[in-house]
Amino acid sequence: MKSKKKLYLKLFVSTFYISAFTFGGGYVIVPLMKKKFVDDLEWIKEDEIINLTTIAQSSPGAIAVNASILLGYQIAGLAGALITILGTILPPFIILSAISFFYKAFRDNIVVSLLLKGMQAGIAAVIINVVLDLGKNIFKEKSILSVIIMVLSFIAVYFFKINIIYIVLVCGFIGFLKGMIKNDVH
Repeated sequence: MKSKKKLYLKLFVSTFYISAFTFGGGYVIVPLMKKKFVDDLEWIKEDEIINLTTIAQSSPGAIAVNASILLGYQIAGLAGALITILGTILPPFIILSAISFFYKAFRDNIVVSLLLKGMQAGIAAVIINVVLDLGKNIFKEKSILSVIIMVLSFIAVYFFKINIIYIVLVCGFIGFLKGMIKNDVH
């Protein structure tokens, strides 16, 4: 029982810390979760975090909350999911509550505006790092189909502004067909 309490505490503290120091939304929280839960704690594997991120992205709601729910459930079941939800939503709730009291002072402050602009550059760097880090595994697999899907998905979203839901549905269908073909071969 004591080890479960330690696990729950570690889950809460880890998600609380990640959420408290993450600026820029759900896509920024994913690499931090990967570093903490895959690299540092080794509680899940890298392909699991990729799958959890994919599911979190395709589910309604905030990707950070969805990812933490799935991560917590994967690690510690329903109790883990509830703990990671709390750890993820408390920091923004506390921070936004504090900011709301001082909104007028923050709204017109040039220093705060410049600070937020600088954070945008940092967030872009973190997102690029995630794409490169997770994308290198696709290239390591040497699956030409995965590389083609990745490139075409990027082109479809970035240049043609195709809704991500359609991309997810098409990729899911391709995965289904690939699985069917693979099962027929074996």
